[in-house]
Amino acid sequence: MKLGRLNHIGVATPSIEASIAFWRDVMGATHIHAPFDLPEQGVKVCFVDTPADGPHNGTQIELIEPLPGNTSIASFLDKNPQGGQHHMCFEVPDIHAAKAEFEAMGKRVLGEPRIGAHGTLIFFVHPKDMGGVLTEIMETPKTAH
Repeated sequence: MKLGRLNHIGVATPSIEASIAFWRDVMGATHIHAPFDLPEQGVKVCFVDTPADGPHNGTQIELIEPLPGNTSIASFLDKNPQGGQHHMCFEVPDIHAAKAEFEAMGKRVLGEPRIGAHGTLIFFVHPKDMGGVLTEIMETPKTAH
C-alpha cells in the first residue's frame, strides 16, 4: 500500500456551529464551507480548508456532528463530550484495489466502499489494525474539492 495524500482529519463535535466559531475565531480559518447533512452516514459535516501548500490543495478539517439515530459518532461523543479527532483520511487512486490490499494484509475493512462527503468512494479501516487510528481511505476526487 502506498501512502496517499492526507485529504482531511475528521473531528467529531457536539455542535458544528460552535466548532465553526472555534476554527474561525481561534485558529484563523478563512475558508469554511457550508455545513450539510449526509443522511446515509447519519452525520452533518462541514469542511474547513487549511492553506494550500504551493500548487497542492491544503488538507481539510472535517467537522462531524451526529444526526439523530447515529450511534457511532454519538458514542464517540459520549466518551469525549467536547469532541475531538475521530479519524484521518488518505487518498488512493483506486478504492477497490486499496480495499483488496488492506484485506490481503489482514486489516479489518469496515463495510463496503460507499459514497463519502466528497462524493467519492470511501471505506474505513479498524483502528486496532492501524496503530490506534480510525483510518478512512478515499478515492482521489476527480475534481477540486
